[in-house]
Amino acid sequence: MNRRFVSIWFRHLTTDWLTLRRPELKTVPFVFVAAIRNKVVITAANSLAESQGVVQGMAAADAKAIVPGLEVIPDIPGQEEKLLKALGAWCIRYSPQVAVDLPNGLVLDISGCAHLWGGERGYLKEIVTRLISKGYDVRAALTDTVGASWAIARYGKIKPIIEPGEHPDALLTLPPAALRLDPLILDRLQKLGFYTIKSFIGTGRSALRRRFGQDFILRLDQALGNEEEVLQLLQPVEPYTERLPCMEPIRTRTGIEIAIKTLLESLCKRLAAEGKGVRTATLKCYRVDGEVIETAIGTNLASNQMVHLFKLFELKIELIKPRLGIELFTLEAAKVEEVDPEQELLWSPEGCGLEDTALAELLDRLANKIGADKIHRYLPQERYWPEQSFKLATSLNEKPAALWRKDRPRPSLLLPRPEKIEVTSLLPDNPPMLFIYKGTRHVIRKADDAERIEREWWEDQGLHRDYYVVEDEEGRRYWVFRSGHYADADSTWYLHGFFA
Repeated sequence: MNRRFVSIWFRHLTTDWLTLRRPELKTVPFVFVAAIRNKVVITAANSLAESQGVVQGMAAADAKAIVPGLEVIPDIPGQEEKLLKALGAWCIRYSPQVAVDLPNGLVLDISGCAHLWGGERGYLKEIVTRLISKGYDVRAALTDTVGASWAIARYGKIKPIIEPGEHPDALLTLPPAALRLDPLILDRLQKLGFYTIKSFIGTGRSALRRRFGQDFILRLDQALGNEEEVLQLLQPVEPYTERLPCMEPIRTRTGIEIAIKTLLESLCKRLAAEGKGVRTATLKCYRVDGEVIETAIGTNLASNQMVHLFKLFELKIELIKPRLGIELFTLEAAKVEEVDPEQELLWSPEGCGLEDTALAELLDRLANKIGADKIHRYLPQERYWPEQSFKLATSLNEKPAALWRKDRPRPSLLLPRPEKIEVTSLLPDNPPMLFIYKGTRHVIRKADDAERIEREWWEDQGLHRDYYVVEDEEGRRYWVFRSGHYADADSTWYLHGFFA
């Protein structure tokens, strides 16, 4: 596939932006100014000021002499980059590969995108028309290279779309400034009588390099396509991304569901072919009003099953407010993993003998409904202290390094830290007769024998714990322990857990 690029030139970027914010300036010539080398100069002028002879770089005093009613506004540092990033984010609906081209442009790699708008002519017309309707004075061009598109957008006078392979001829009649050259090199070319690219393009490269330097050769080769130009994209494209532009804005739940199913079908087909599955995926909905709505899902096990993934997104559809309509959907699988072959068999009738996936699916649906941070899976650790004897699992299929203890009972709810209780104990080295916890008195009716848990040998010396399972007069069971021996001066009782 031939690569194709669009260069968009915002001829009055900052002044158009200010006019949108202050409509009264639409009929007023105005400029932005900044102090440069102890001199106040014009950094940008609106079209009315330019029509009366005011240009960028002119001294503000000279400009006011030419246009007495000129309004002077202090320049806002960094405003161009901020505006271009916002406009570039909006343009992602036309191509996933958008780069800022300071100080007043954007570059789009549109390879494989134009057919979605009926061809390159309809594609370019759509972009330019929409930007003009937003209040920006723009020009754009479409060619095989970034450099040629930049040149045609700013200096071309015939047509904005150059057919594949024809960009070298389209550059010939343009001035050297169309090659994005340094002002010193442009001044030297002017003095030597090189007024068009055609006048020097046939000269030997070694001679051009000696006279004008390597940067001159680089810019020339980039425009001709002999040297690849790497774009610094606003949003790096995920390897597993699907896009679905809409011919008409989508406003209904049914339309959103169809769009999600279409995207998932394409994505899951790609993933299945590579033996991979989704762990996290993000759906982005680009609305007509410029807003982007995002919703994400996550899975405990990598999955490339469309039906299951759609059920997860279905839980989020209520959060998607289409308003005037959604014109583009994108689906990005930011995290994918290899799919276990045994796991894939579970989806087929032949795999019915393996462990069911119902638990993983249930956890996925719960996590995407109430939040993944509300669901935890724990694995045993080889530690003695109960609060240190487990760890948080990183995934549903992480294997434990140790086994859970089954020889003695453990509470269904273990407190993060033992809480001190007041007790009455008649016999040494026995469970208490009663205890008071948070102001409530519990009389013990039943108790199991003590379970002594020592510290690990590598820990500092300290008191052991004697744990008891006790039951109060209402049948509620607790896990309590005494720290140290009965006769120890610092012996204390604690509540550490509750049994179901």
